[in-house]
Amino acid sequence: MAARGESASVTVLATTDLHGNIYPYDYFTARPAERGLAKIATLVRQQRAQTHGALLIDCGDTIQGATLEGVYQHSVRTGALPLGMTGTVPAGDPMMRAMSLLGYDAMAVGNHEYNFGLKNLESARATAAFPWISSNTAVPPSGSLKPFAPYMVKTVNGVKVAIIGITTPAVPSWEKAENYRGLRFLDAVEAVEKALTGLRANHKPDLVLVAAHSGLDRDLRSGEVRAGETGFENAVYQIATKVKGIDAIVFGHTHQQLAQSTLNGVLLHQPKNWGISLGRLDFELQREGAGPWRVTSKTGRLIPVTKDVAADEEILALAKPYHELAERYLNTPVAESPVAMDAALARVSDTALIDAIQQVQLHYSKADVSMTALFNPRARFPKGPITVRQVAALYIYDNELYVVEGNGRMLREALENAARYFRTCPDASCSSGPLINSKIIGYNYDMAQGVEYEIDLTRPEGERIRNLRYRGRKLEDTQPLRIAINNYRSGGSNGYGMFRDARVLWKSGDEIRDLIVNYYTGHKKLPAKADENWRVVPEAARKLLEAEARHEGTRGGNF
Repeated sequence: MAARGESASVTVLATTDLHGNIYPYDYFTARPAERGLAKIATLVRQQRAQTHGALLIDCGDTIQGATLEGVYQHSVRTGALPLGMTGTVPAGDPMMRAMSLLGYDAMAVGNHEYNFGLKNLESARATAAFPWISSNTAVPPSGSLKPFAPYMVKTVNGVKVAIIGITTPAVPSWEKAENYRGLRFLDAVEAVEKALTGLRANHKPDLVLVAAHSGLDRDLRSGEVRAGETGFENAVYQIATKVKGIDAIVFGHTHQQLAQSTLNGVLLHQPKNWGISLGRLDFELQREGAGPWRVTSKTGRLIPVTKDVAADEEILALAKPYHELAERYLNTPVAESPVAMDAALARVSDTALIDAIQQVQLHYSKADVSMTALFNPRARFPKGPITVRQVAALYIYDNELYVVEGNGRMLREALENAARYFRTCPDASCSSGPLINSKIIGYNYDMAQGVEYEIDLTRPEGERIRNLRYRGRKLEDTQPLRIAINNYRSGGSNGYGMFRDARVLWKSGDEIRDLIVNYYTGHKKLPAKADENWRVVPEAARKLLEAEARHEGTRGGNF
């Protein structure tokens, strides 16, 4: 029997959105980077030395992202290395092997775990020495996929700790049906409530956490809900305010970070993506005699990865064969660039780099109009030979290309939504800024090809797209259009709801990045200059935006 006034401590270490980052290395620039699981491992070992029995969890989006994972996943899906490469592929998913070596206790399933299909998902899951948990993913009993455990329970320092897993229910909005065939993604709030009922009946936990691959749909300080949010994709706020009996939510998905905030008595905590920081949550509990444990304090903090954090040699050695394959792939020649190009200003002026993507999308899709965002404003193409590395740096996400059935009105509404990336000019001369809207992440700003248009920043949001023309004439709302977009846009998130219910006419089946590599491998030359089919007006606004874009690029902001 416990003594009166007994106390206990529980520490939970957390990561999220690692996206295949093991080496402290940027594959797009071939330079060291302060991120990755090898450095996180050093921090984990340091924190474990300070505590007793710390739990280690991850919140998903783990097996997709860095080229180290991408080359391996390609080999699992196709049975071969990309671009005709030869060589031996190591057995087992690299992230799962590294995380197992480090002793993870559980991982919530992320949406990007589905990017390569169920075969790849199950292969990675089989490599893991820890459970993948998701209480809101319904797996049919007759299917080939083993159901995910809704939660895990472990006793730490005499305290029974439960971790409930949540996957953003928006997976079907982005993925091909065959990549999640037979699965249903349930409402997050209802799933957590059901999991809690089961936990109380069967385990009677003392401490309950949610590990969620789902973010916040609003600013916690102002309460302002972000444009395009419904609480469905990003449900952390809803879980915290509607479900009783949760002590903390550790979450990811949105690539932000939050050391700690308390909402409805629930501690909220989000580590940074790519292994840029390690999360630590500490709980103090007390109980009287044989009574129940009571949480007396809970805190969260972020431990950053810095240049002074050494990479764990054991993790590096495990990942080295995968890393070497990735480097061979990235150094493969693709084409020639007639001029040096960079993407620093590609969101404020039409550029040849964006036109290079649009050209590929229009070629393969046979669409009337193509839309793409700039995903990496730090992308650079030197004059002369271009390798896969430069192409990968330009298009860093594993998106596929879709064609949807649309019309002029749909396109105009999409462009108006994209134009929210800019703020309205404070006066007719646009003499002061900032004009880049920090509330809109840069990769949610899409540009169009196949039409001509202006973005007039003297006009309010929703009225900025001017002189929209198609094939030399004013584009009417009723004009039928085949519109090429990526699969993520097709899901309608971030204000692009006009695409959500559009009929999908065609799917590439290949990632857009691979289409770019294949196209220019055959065509040999990239475009030398932009066709300038769109522009920001007035001219004063464009000049001010150029200065802001250069500043954003140097500090890596508004990615």
